[in-house]
Amino acid sequence: MRDDTTRAEQARILEAALAAAGEPVSASRLRAVFAPEPLSTAELEAALDWLAQRYEGSALELVHVAGGWRLQVRAAYALHVQRLQPERPARYSRAVMETLALIAYRQPITRGEIEAVRGVAVSTNVLRTLIERGWVHEVGRLERPGRPALYGTTPTFLADLNLRELAELPPLPAAAEIDPAAASSSTETTHETLPPTADPNR
Repeated sequence: MRDDTTRAEQARILEAALAAAGEPVSASRLRAVFAPEPLSTAELEAALDWLAQRYEGSALELVHVAGGWRLQVRAAYALHVQRLQPERPARYSRAVMETLALIAYRQPITRGEIEAVRGVAVSTNVLRTLIERGWVHEVGRLERPGRPALYGTTPTFLADLNLRELAELPPLPAAAEIDPAAASSSTETTHETLPPTADPNR
């Protein structure tokens, strides 16, 4: 068993790697940082625990999201950090947010099924917006005439919401399961809100 001094050094190496990455880093990639003698799973977990404890009471936190581990600014300080980058956040139409909600909660789902629930056509631009943002991707094809594409959410979608898996999504109210508009804002546009990271250049 490596001693506490070694573990602290391992944690500092992980801290440097996570700060430089500016995005979630998988456990396998973090272990590889120590090549040619990568850490074992137990050693990695111990070093990450040590690092997480070090950040207790700090403005930064170590979080485990889909895709791996990430250093980020705590929500309580997000507004202050955002003042460094005063540009307006991206805004998405109600159609985009309703479509995203349906894909997130009913995936895998086809464009036709989305249209059947929403009661209106889903424009190509709506799906393109979600795909280009990295929140949605094609996960397969339905075996029926025309072989329509099946859509699902990506690890980026979960990571941007600080989630590790879809099961952590909040449950929809009964009304929202019938009317997707209830799951989105009552206004025509919605602000994108993303957790800040420890990387000031991101």
